[in-house]
Amino acid sequence: MHGLIGQVGRHGYVVITAVVFAEAIGLPVPAALALVAGGAAAASNTLSFPAVMAMALAAMVAGDTLLYVLGRHTGWALLGLLCRVSANPETCILRSAESFYKRGKTTLLFAKFVPGINTMAPPLAGSMKMRFGQFLRLDVAGAALYALGYGALGYIFRDFLAAITRGFYQAGHLFEIILLVAVCAFVGYRIRQYHAHRLYRIVPRIQVEELARRLASEEGSRALLVDVRSHGYYDADAARIQGSIRLEPNNLGEEIKNLPKDKNIYLYCT
Repeated sequence: MHGLIGQVGRHGYVVITAVVFAEAIGLPVPAALALVAGGAAAASNTLSFPAVMAMALAAMVAGDTLLYVLGRHTGWALLGLLCRVSANPETCILRSAESFYKRGKTTLLFAKFVPGINTMAPPLAGSMKMRFGQFLRLDVAGAALYALGYGALGYIFRDFLAAITRGFYQAGHLFEIILLVAVCAFVGYRIRQYHAHRLYRIVPRIQVEELARRLASEEGSRALLVDVRSHGYYDADAARIQGSIRLEPNNLGEEIKNLPKDKNIYLYCT
């Protein structure tokens, strides 16, 4: 915190803009902390609060728009790339898709406040072919809430943050040891999560050609094709594979009760 506030004090708007943009495009940097530091700097008359908010908002919307455009043109490939470092990539994507399923496009209004969804929401909106004008309005509103929320926090509690910063500075090596222990604990947690979800990385799959061969043989009478494409990618008027049925992946708990137990079931998704 001390280092970040010092950087904000010396380099001001550039640091805040860079950190906010970096987080918007998916890099693991603390935009919220930069906004709090910017608000505290504005309260001490080092920076202008309206300028801090304007530059943070512009950086955030620019990063989100970039991911929206990439998501619109690359679709699932970008989402998979962003989730590659997740403990469970499929859950990473489905969590964001489920939010869109339950709350619709208004997910963009609060996505910035939810870790895991903040970076995924713009490219997911793009891959779902949301109209750009609608995306921009909702994204600007959500980004403004995020920037104002954390900026105001720093502005209002400037003295409290300054006291904490002095305490960290005076604690010296003790704080560094605590931080190191926290980092090690986090790394250990991520490794544990990775191993806990390793089963999902080896989900049995079948090639299209092999499935077509099975369907054409006598085995085809014992096969059931199930369309489980994620909400937003599935259009009720769009074509499905002939003979397949539709299951809503966000309601699988109820949907699977209706599946026959005497057939080989093959799923295809987005």
